[in-house]
Amino acid sequence: MSLLFKHLRIHQIFGANTDVGKTILTTALVRASASLKNEVFYLKPISTGPIQDADDEHIIRHSSTFKDRVHADCLYRFHVPVSPHLAAQLAAGEESQKIVPDGTFINSIRSYVQRSASRASGPAHMYVETAGGVHSPTLSGTTQLDCYRPLFLPTVLIGDSRLGGISATISAYESLLLRGYIVDAILLFRDDYYRNSEYLTPYFAERGVAVTATDPPPPKASDAAETFASTERYYENLDILPTVRDLNTRHEERLAELDSMPRRSLDAFWWPFVQHGLVKGEKDVTVIDSASSDFFSVYNSQTTDKKSSLDAQLDSSASWWTQAFGHAHPALTLAAARASGRYGHVMFPQATHAPALELAERLLDGPGKGWASRVFFSDDGSTAMEVALKMALRAYSVRNNLRGIERKKVGVLGLKGSYHGDTIGAMDACAEEGVYTCEWHNAKGFWLDPPTISIQHGRPVIALPPALAASDTMCESDVASDSESWVYDVAGRLQTPLAEVYRDYISRTLDGLHSARGVPRLAALVLEPIVMGAGGMIFVDPLFQRILVDVVRARDESPATEPGSWRGLPVIYDEVFVGLYRLGMQSTIPLLGATPDISVNAKILTGGLVPLATTLASDSIFRAFYGPDKAEALLHGHSYTAHALGCEVANESMKLIEKATQSEAWLAAQARWQEPGTRNSVWSFWDPEFVQTVSSMDTVAEVMALGTVLAIKVKDSGAGYVSQSAQTLLQSLKVTDSESPSEVPDFSVHFRTLGNVAYFMTSLNTAPETIRILENKIWNVLQNSD
Repeated sequence: MSLLFKHLRIHQIFGANTDVGKTILTTALVRASASLKNEVFYLKPISTGPIQDADDEHIIRHSSTFKDRVHADCLYRFHVPVSPHLAAQLAAGEESQKIVPDGTFINSIRSYVQRSASRASGPAHMYVETAGGVHSPTLSGTTQLDCYRPLFLPTVLIGDSRLGGISATISAYESLLLRGYIVDAILLFRDDYYRNSEYLTPYFAERGVAVTATDPPPPKASDAAETFASTERYYENLDILPTVRDLNTRHEERLAELDSMPRRSLDAFWWPFVQHGLVKGEKDVTVIDSASSDFFSVYNSQTTDKKSSLDAQLDSSASWWTQAFGHAHPALTLAAARASGRYGHVMFPQATHAPALELAERLLDGPGKGWASRVFFSDDGSTAMEVALKMALRAYSVRNNLRGIERKKVGVLGLKGSYHGDTIGAMDACAEEGVYTCEWHNAKGFWLDPPTISIQHGRPVIALPPALAASDTMCESDVASDSESWVYDVAGRLQTPLAEVYRDYISRTLDGLHSARGVPRLAALVLEPIVMGAGGMIFVDPLFQRILVDVVRARDESPATEPGSWRGLPVIYDEVFVGLYRLGMQSTIPLLGATPDISVNAKILTGGLVPLATTLASDSIFRAFYGPDKAEALLHGHSYTAHALGCEVANESMKLIEKATQSEAWLAAQARWQEPGTRNSVWSFWDPEFVQTVSSMDTVAEVMALGTVLAIKVKDSGAGYVSQSAQTLLQSLKVTDSESPSEVPDFSVHFRTLGNVAYFMTSLNTAPETIRILENKIWNVLQNSD
């Protein structure tokens, strides 16, 4: 949600420390900008201390020559000369709710900048001066670097010319870089004793940043008039115009770069999951200049001078389901830097390092608690599923004494609509009628058509596939329920008539497969628990999946095995999409009431920052590879297996998850879904009344929501993955709403569809007010289409 104007060049002024001359040098920049006949805006968001010492007052006093072109303002003024967070606390007294939250603070700056852009009659400059050092706190206590980050304004860093200033300046610069800031220039005073500028100039030249050293201001005189006169003479003799011109050039170069990116991208990229024949031209290319929290800042070349060229766009697919805490979360960024600085990358076979070991132990005590004994690391969800398949098929082959060509003829049992990744082995574990195929794809197994769950006209409905409905004359094709909590009460439904229908159907189908031609010997059960994501956000009846696991394990034809080892077929849970609270639960295992033998996690595992995946396995699976012969080992690995950077980020992500699950937003969302007289095991960040309302709209076939996920299936006679109906129906979400409440910055919505299914996804910490705005946008579009 950053700002970039064609006619208003903005720079934010940060200091390497307090009392390094930010206001003195900013005043020089203001005067130099005004001398070029530009209108100049100066903003001090927070000021503490007496009014006569205020920085904006200094700007006004020493820009009187250009008073018709210079405008100076302060948004939050406190008269106590202390840190802003303390000044805010003292002003609020006992009423802590009066302290201005970060969102309100940033929105007030954004509104001021937008008003200034509208006010400017021609080319203009703006300087936003911070307080103290880069990590000095703002009103809420958040450090400035993190608080100001959503604005993503290009930066001028004022270096420290005093003793220790070299270190302070470099540290401040690196802190800015760690949060993605663009540092366009460094200014500091010249000091003939410490001579910091002599060191810093070549140091930063190697990093592409120019350093400008100026004479320091004259000392204050005892007489105020003399102080003013000497300071005026100082400014008149200070030549800082080259820096201002360089800042102007940087601004123009940034705009030119953004302008050129669509054409260059069309010439360079082969995008995933994109039919290039449908890309009409540069206007179809989304240019993401930066990202923060749940939003992209998207470049719009068609804006007028009065409007920012960067539009806020909500990342409502959580960047392909990876985001857990929004983009550019500082804790995750610092975790990555910490591990990168300590290790870089080190190879992993028969080695260990702290981040990997800590993560493995976390997972074994988390989603793997009570059943898993080992963690195997890999690159992403697809490769982790390849590992899981290797584990399961080897375990089955060893137990059943399969050798040679017999091992190559085994397959998997799964569900239609499943998807486990785009590598060849993962594709082979999916039905051939899926769209995620290639010339080498060779489906190896059998896939059952599962019953699904959705909300239709305000009620949960279990839809049975034709084969299952026809298997019992007493069973309807749709089974309605008054309670979603009942649908997901798997333990309570195990003895219901529908459960018996499921058991009978699965048992008879598996009996028939023994004599079926063209079906390989089944050696593993592979499931996406609860929701099959890429197949179309298919919410599977969890009772069906639980009974499938039970039936498979009850049909154990293997020789006698040790207690606790896998039975029937090794069971794999692909939790790449659904795991680690994407559905509001750490794992789907407690809801299903059945543990797997192997499970896979990725995506949320690292909070969406870097690729990393894990395959958890039970001890009996591990033992299938254990022995004196190296050929019996799991000979699988990746160059970046258990890379320290990813493991450290994952550990930080797990800590943030634990904190999020105890937040007020989570508790409030869970309470909204709580049904009277029940202990609801499922809930969603999406409002239940919104879900029910949308499910009754004429253009909507069904809706489903769990945790962060909302799926809306559009009525479409030609439904399927290649359908454009959902994309077409909701296309206007990609346009900003001019009638959005003024206190909330407007945003468009970046969303993706799976045929006639549109899905929307929050992070684990998306602000409730953002979700409510998105719900309103979706409802308005659907209502207008009815």
